[in-house]
Amino acid sequence: QYTEQYRQLQQATSVPICTGEDIYLKEGFEPLLRSGGLSVIHPDLLTSGGILETKKIGDMAQDHGVAMAIHMAESPIAAMAAAHVATATENFMALEYHSADVDWWDDIVTGLPKPLVKDGFITVPGKPGLGIDDVVDEVISQHLQPGVTGIWQSTEHWDDEHSWDRTWS
Repeated sequence: QYTEQYRQLQQATSVPICTGEDIYLKEGFEPLLRSGGLSVIHPDLLTSGGILETKKIGDMAQDHGVAMAIHMAESPIAAMAAAHVATATENFMALEYHSADVDWWDDIVTGLPKPLVKDGFITVPGKPGLGIDDVVDEVISQHLQPGVTGIWQSTEHWDDEHSWDRTWS
């Protein structure tokens, strides 16, 4: 979507152009990368297709000489997934992080260092999986948005062509 417009914008400026937090799958990024319309891709693991798909997107971007900055405005679980992808992706540039001022954010999970981000870096644990021991439901329950009745809700409305992910983000 807007591939030609991104190409024209990129050619008209020396400012790096970045997009991608709502683009799904590697195939969604391919036209933009082929067009030369981007300097940086910005996939979000939760909307791009997951860990492996985001790694594939990063590798494809590298083939086009484009850096990858991962979009991440979610939980410490998503942050660890993104950190693992970043570690395994050669053209990784930056991981977006918004939770530095949320004092309870690191308490959502156990088993990770606190603070999760120290001096601008996340240490990827050597433990299996993402390195998380447990999710602390009590911490999540204390910080629900108004009108949310529980922490584990149905996601059936994501089963259509349009995911409506802005319900929670």
